[in-house]
Amino acid sequence: MIVLGVETSCDETAVAIVEDGKKILADVVYSQIDIHKLYGGVVPEIASRKHIAKIISVFDEAFKQAGIKASDIDLVAVTTHPGLIGSLLVGINAAYAFSLANNIPCIGVDHIYGHIYANYVSADFTFPTLALVVSGGHTELVLMKDHYDFNVLGETMDDAVGEAYDKVARVMGLAYPGGVKVDTLALEYQGKPIYHLPIYDSDDYNFSFSGIKSAVLNQINKCHMKGEDLNYHALSYAFQDSVTSVLVRKTIKAAIEYNVKQIIVAGGVAANKGLRARLTSAVASLDGVTLTFPEFRYCTDNAVMIAVAGYFQNKYGDKN
Repeated sequence: MIVLGVETSCDETAVAIVEDGKKILADVVYSQIDIHKLYGGVVPEIASRKHIAKIISVFDEAFKQAGIKASDIDLVAVTTHPGLIGSLLVGINAAYAFSLANNIPCIGVDHIYGHIYANYVSADFTFPTLALVVSGGHTELVLMKDHYDFNVLGETMDDAVGEAYDKVARVMGLAYPGGVKVDTLALEYQGKPIYHLPIYDSDDYNFSFSGIKSAVLNQINKCHMKGEDLNYHALSYAFQDSVTSVLVRKTIKAAIEYNVKQIIVAGGVAANKGLRARLTSAVASLDGVTLTFPEFRYCTDNAVMIAVAGYFQNKYGDKN
């Protein structure tokens, strides 16, 4: 089965063509990141207008890469939620227009499920599987006992982890997108811990990152008021150490409680090198549990993940 995937949930205009949920025939992404850098974050109105301007050319480039015709497509899969409503509507309208014009079925895909299935490109799933979803808008632990069977064990109660990274980067004066810069500064720090930041931790599987964001801001303000030099490398290290510690602890706890065979990490923060190293070390102590990360290019928003998720949604049905 050849699936055409369409993703426009935020600021990437993406179209991909994937065969049988694994073989990538085309992967086209137009990123607006250079535009939104000027504003320190994504501006929804600008994002939706850029999607309108680029969607047709991205479609054309995908078919050029794949070397196939519209009639070769068996299914169209498009992100329908969650995301910026104006951006989503551009992709939805384009996908359904294409499906109607070519008499091809079209299904809507949950963006989060897409991020989870980005891992399938690199490795098959071994159930039960535990997915740690970490992105700019979401932080969740999701248990999967079969394909397209999602049971949310816990989620963020306020800021998502990626949002917290970007907000901390902003108060530190780092350019958007700042999450990767915080990760880099943290990994470069070689000294002893200087700052100690609190973070919400609990016995359940829910997350909260708004408190640590406020703690970083308070630390910066305190240093400024006292005229003290602020070590941004050390502060980034303290922030990342606190955040990754709770993410890893809850993930390992859930993996043990539910006797999972595989842990997969999904979303933009799956590219975070500090999280990758810490989780890899922790999972190494678990017998019979494999750890899977998506390729770096599939951590951020893309249409390959939507095409793969659409393939499995069509094959197994949405059990939720």
